[in-house]
Amino acid sequence: MAFFLSTFTNKVDKKGRVSVPAQFRAAVSSSHFPGIVLYRPLNLPCIEGSDISFLEQLSDRLYGDFGPFDPHQMSVATAILGGAAQLSFDPEGRIALPGELRSNAHIENEATFVGIGRKFQIWSSDAYKAHHAKQMAVAEVTAPGLPPFGGGEQS
Repeated sequence: MAFFLSTFTNKVDKKGRVSVPAQFRAAVSSSHFPGIVLYRPLNLPCIEGSDISFLEQLSDRLYGDFGPFDPHQMSVATAILGGAAQLSFDPEGRIALPGELRSNAHIENEATFVGIGRKFQIWSSDAYKAHHAKQMAVAEVTAPGLPPFGGGEQS
């Protein structure tokens, strides 16, 4: 499974195309689909993305944990999987951001790619600055209590 790190801001052209960071393209290059999958997260004004295997695992969990006809499974599958876009890179390493996803994230001239491990996010640059500041404030308080940082271990 791919692993995404770091933060990159790239220009979005008039056609909605943006260059995917080289490190992100390299992370998915060995996948059975050497592109990315984008979808709308349920709780943030951004776009989330991953390699195809991340969403395959999500689908497996949804069906395994809930069963194929459970209404909770159906709602999450519809929201995430039903709205996902499977995108290949053009020769310059770009993708065309789907209009509905771009609109939800308010992405116009710049897109900020944020690697968060097994997935990544794409934000409008201004929205990411505010989100980052908020997340840093929360992390400063909560991180020291999370395992392995100290919350679950006895000294």
